[in-house]
Amino acid sequence: MLLAAASYCAAGCAASLGPGYTIVKQQVTVQFVPAPQPVIRIEGVYQLKNTGNQPLTSIELRLPGRRRFHFSDPNAQWDKTTLTFAASPDNPRNVLLTLPQPWSVSSQHTLRLSVEYQRPGSGETALRFTPDAFFLPAQGWSPELLPERGILATGGVPPKSWNLVVRVPGNFLVHASGQANKQLAKNSRDAAERTIRIPQTFKDGYPFVIAGRYIAATLAAGHETINLWTRTPQDPEALRQPSEALVHAIQAYDSTFGTRPKDSHRLWIVECPDVAGCFASTTSNFSRLISEEGERTSAEMASQDTAMVDLSGGAPEIAAAAPSLAASWLGYGQNPGFFEQTPPLSALPAFAASRGREAVEGPQVRAQIVRRLLRAIPANPQPRQPEADDVLRAKSLLFFYALQDRYGQQVFSAALSHMFDARRGGGFDLDDLIAAFEHETHQDVAPFVRLWMKHPGVPEDFRARYENTTASALTLKETMP
Repeated sequence: MLLAAASYCAAGCAASLGPGYTIVKQQVTVQFVPAPQPVIRIEGVYQLKNTGNQPLTSIELRLPGRRRFHFSDPNAQWDKTTLTFAASPDNPRNVLLTLPQPWSVSSQHTLRLSVEYQRPGSGETALRFTPDAFFLPAQGWSPELLPERGILATGGVPPKSWNLVVRVPGNFLVHASGQANKQLAKNSRDAAERTIRIPQTFKDGYPFVIAGRYIAATLAAGHETINLWTRTPQDPEALRQPSEALVHAIQAYDSTFGTRPKDSHRLWIVECPDVAGCFASTTSNFSRLISEEGERTSAEMASQDTAMVDLSGGAPEIAAAAPSLAASWLGYGQNPGFFEQTPPLSALPAFAASRGREAVEGPQVRAQIVRRLLRAIPANPQPRQPEADDVLRAKSLLFFYALQDRYGQQVFSAALSHMFDARRGGGFDLDDLIAAFEHETHQDVAPFVRLWMKHPGVPEDFRARYENTTASALTLKETMP
């Protein structure tokens, strides 16, 4: 808990007590080149200041994953010096940029990162796009600057306001993150290309861009307006059921992670540019655990207000939208580095997706998912033996259901909200989750957490509760124990 308290100070104390830097200014440019073999060019320019207590010799960052994105070798420049990418010794998934000279305290430098996305080859599962449409979801496509390592370290948090610049053909519709009411559009002389500058804030979460030569229609669903963007003409009424399902799913996400930052009642359902590479859930380990065997993916959240859908087989199943948006609600400007979370917190986005599914399909789905997860965990685990990855993922998901059962939905939601608010701008770990629940319950929560996460398998009473003949009628407990 000492380290947790120290990290709270690192996020909020005025004077830096450890190594770190501040992103003073940044701009990310997305340019779509609609050639027969189209490409998406990404460039990020960051003005950085060493605001720590010591010189720095390197910067750690996370590049997009090649399983999801097909891209050329990235380029990095420190002022005008080209830097070399090397694997981080602390995490092989990250890269380390070694600086040409020590970065002295209080000095400023400019880091420029660029990469070009290309269409993947046949057989690859990476994101696909066409000459007339593309999307970059609210996770993973932009290089992520990470905090320095060490006690009281800082860094990686975007400035309070920065610009996302989108360059697309003049006849493209564009939906992107940020303050749409403040965006500035500039067309070239022949209108072949237009440039849109969209202000972003930390409340907007991870940036996203969806653009293309779409046919637009609107549909009212409750208090929300659904924008339907399709590649070919569609009957809006045929998409009413998935539109209403999207509203319910978004409300469930909001209740878990906090209300969407945009004060808006507008949602989007957008047809995939290329179905073959549209959904990350085809390679998601958590999705495999939650979904029924053989279940076809036809919808996935691309941002907090947008679902990408496959219309080739009729109306899409919004309820099965995959848990692919950890960074949207929890990362980027709010909690940088969330994607490095370890179990059980790494299961939180998947748990939110399960709640979205329950909101659409009904409360009986909860017990069905719990039973499905229990089947992945041996009933008689071997003591002192490490648990397999899929077992640990299933157990981590069930841990959140167990928290709901023990403390009730109201306390559960309040504790998550407390943790997110307290740790905004920094990271959070299991100690922070425990502290948040203890704040709400005024109880010692640590023994319950240890029972779940420090012992193999799941507690016998939890398994018995869901595996008996009346489990289908179970819902989460409404009162405190």
